[in-house]
Amino acid sequence: MLIPCPYCGPRDSSEFTYSGDATVTRPDAANTTIEDWSNYIYQRTNPVGVHQDYWHHVQGCRLLLKVTRNTLTHAVSGAEIVGAWQNWQNSQPQSGAVNSQNKDGAL
Repeated sequence: MLIPCPYCGPRDSSEFTYSGDATVTRPDAANTTIEDWSNYIYQRTNPVGVHQDYWHHVQGCRLLLKVTRNTLTHAVSGAEIVGAWQNWQNSQPQSGAVNSQNKDGAL
């Protein structure tokens, strides 16, 4: 399965670690019950079809990505950066990967 890293370009899934379901919202720690925490931690659905997961690019740029994929076919339809670096993605050209050279052509 290839994951389209917005920074590095398409990479094999072996470069990433699965980091969880991106559709689950963490409950507010100050206003939640033990049952809500238990459900958040242990109760998960097993969706069929298009789904979003978090993947960490541990053997590449080390960014956290939200990957959209089909759980039945494992076809990946997109990925976006999440967290502190997500604004970087919006300021880059839409070329699919970052060039490793600066404006002068030097590495």
